[in-house]
Amino acid sequence: MNHIDRAFQELRAEGHAAFIPFLTAGDPDPDTTARIVLAAGEAGADVVELGFPFSDPIADGPTIQNSYTRALARGQRSEDVFRLVESVRPQSEIPIVAMISYSLVFRMGFDRFLDRACRAGLDGATIPDLPVEEMGRMRAAAEERGFHLICFATPATTPARRSMIVSAAAGFIYYIAVRGITGEREALPQDLVQNIRALKALTEAPVAVGFGISKPAHARAVAQVADGVIVGSALVRRIHEASEQGEDRVNAAVGFIREMARAVKGGRPAHKR
Repeated sequence: MNHIDRAFQELRAEGHAAFIPFLTAGDPDPDTTARIVLAAGEAGADVVELGFPFSDPIADGPTIQNSYTRALARGQRSEDVFRLVESVRPQSEIPIVAMISYSLVFRMGFDRFLDRACRAGLDGATIPDLPVEEMGRMRAAAEERGFHLICFATPATTPARRSMIVSAAAGFIYYIAVRGITGEREALPQDLVQNIRALKALTEAPVAVGFGISKPAHARAVAQVADGVIVGSALVRRIHEASEQGEDRVNAAVGFIREMARAVKGGRPAHKR
């Protein structure tokens, strides 16, 4: 069974939502990223989303864009991310999902990308610039390998597209909470709970919510209705600030992951994997 499916099955049985931190691979360096991934599970993370640095991301705000720029400036490339995952896999079975631009996949060819991703130990991928209408051949190839291509839904998704997304769902559906790009927000949209419930009424697939979630209060509220809570920019910022201030980057990341995971689990002890 795919690690993602197992994680959500176990969490549903326990009555918990998943906490899914996002990390930029190679920022500040590959070794630090690997150490954070390994520590994340013990800190309460249930899935890790790992960003492949790319020069022109379409969905990411300044915090993640800047982290990609830093990683690329240090020479980080896609093959380095695969090797990073390979270094982690013998020590952890935590589900790892790539966030990657289709430009990088297209350059490799989707069969080659899927083979390399599976060999490295990735469990799935979110590809923001690959719409559900155009993922048919790649989705079929991914299904043959037991690899999940995770679809996005947004507040602006039409009923027709929503039906397509539900039909194509694998692993979980990534619901984008806000209209716009990634980044920390003071408050989440007032219609978020209503929108999550409407989507969940259409599917048995887990629904994980990201974009804008940056505080324990946000995470706690979303976890009441969603199957997963995704946090990226707030974590990436803390890692960078620790680097700038000469602090321990792993401790800074783990402390924030633990805090957010406890909020997702309703204040109960973090679920360990």
